[in-house]
Amino acid sequence: MPLDTMIMVLFNYFFLSSSLVYTQTLNLGLPEPSIDLKYPGIVLFQVGISGNFYHHYLLSKLRTKGGKDYKIPKGGLFDLVICPHFLFEILGFMGISLISQTLYSFSVTLGIVLYLMGRSYVTRRWYMSKFDDFPKEVKALIPFVF
Repeated sequence: MPLDTMIMVLFNYFFLSSSLVYTQTLNLGLPEPSIDLKYPGIVLFQVGISGNFYHHYLLSKLRTKGGKDYKIPKGGLFDLVICPHFLFEILGFMGISLISQTLYSFSVTLGIVLYLMGRSYVTRRWYMSKFDDFPKEVKALIPFVF
């Protein structure tokens, strides 16, 4: 990944994290939501972060040191979707939204869902153009659907 892209991604995640925490401090003292979704949110966040880590680990094993060749990822959910790490990242942000239950966190999650849907769609198109043997049944982000 180019350095300028990495810096931009890091800045975006830092800004989102900081603003989500700040939004929580603004809500101190306000009435709690009538339904507590904190514990399902914690479980969803843990599933999301673990799945994201695992699929990034699988991606890291694809390339040899100094190699420039591309391969079709295998293992995990890569047999069903080409971007399972995006799917699990979305689940992680959905968990954060359930934990915080603020309009801002749900808005951030919606923005991330739309962004990662677009990226996964483009990634699938790229793999289909690069590899003649790319399996047509492998979806972009959501198994069997999209």
